[in-house]
Amino acid sequence: MAEARRMGKSELFAHFAEKFDMKRAQARELFDELTVLAEKELKRSGEFQLPGMVKLVVQKRKARMGRNPATGEAIKIPAKTVVKAKIAKPLKDSVLPRK
Repeated sequence: MAEARRMGKSELFAHFAEKFDMKRAQARELFDELTVLAEKELKRSGEFQLPGMVKLVVQKRKARMGRNPATGEAIKIPAKTVVKAKIAKPLKDSVLPRK
């Protein structure tokens, strides 16, 4: 893959503002509201989906035993809650090369 600079927030807002004929501030507000909605839905139901792109899922991990790689000493890893992103199959298939 060629070296390319990733798109930043301001470029993203500018793209959507131009595409949908709105001000950049409105595009930023749209994404801010999307973030708020995702947070609410993750807290309420444990998942949030952007159709065709990604599904965010809250996952609880149990406490477990692990090893300190530097010393080899056994350590206890505490339980925690994380958010996982599952990429939608159509997007994954369009980006990743077929085997």
